[in-house]
Amino acid sequence: MNTRVWMDSWQMECCGEPFALGAEVSWAVVAPDREWLTKVLGAETAATVDAAEEHHGGSPQQSAPVRGTVTGISAVHCRFAPLPGEPDRTRHPVPGSGTLTPLSSARRWTSGRDGLDFVGFLVDLAAPPR
Repeated sequence: MNTRVWMDSWQMECCGEPFALGAEVSWAVVAPDREWLTKVLGAETAATVDAAEEHHGGSPQQSAPVRGTVTGISAVHCRFAPLPGEPDRTRHPVPGSGTLTPLSSARRWTSGRDGLDFVGFLVDLAAPPR
């Protein structure tokens, strides 16, 4: 069974462990925030996300760790802007602005690019053999 995991940029930047294609990982996960992911990724891609990595704990919905081999990594960038009528300092993802860039590895720090902010990784895992 394959699993698609969302990893927020702040989770990795805070204390995440770099990983690469072919790496074996074990991550604590929670249900993904589909509303937010839909704004960033679009409804079709957001619907493919099975879980969200959460290594800080404390969530009542945290499940057993997801284990697997990393088979795909994409850096996700999007544009942020204030909603109409809100202060300029309150920024939200701009629907349709999300981009996915395939990578061979994920580092702790990923830069923004072309006016887009880095918001996280979309990671595909293949279940370990039984």
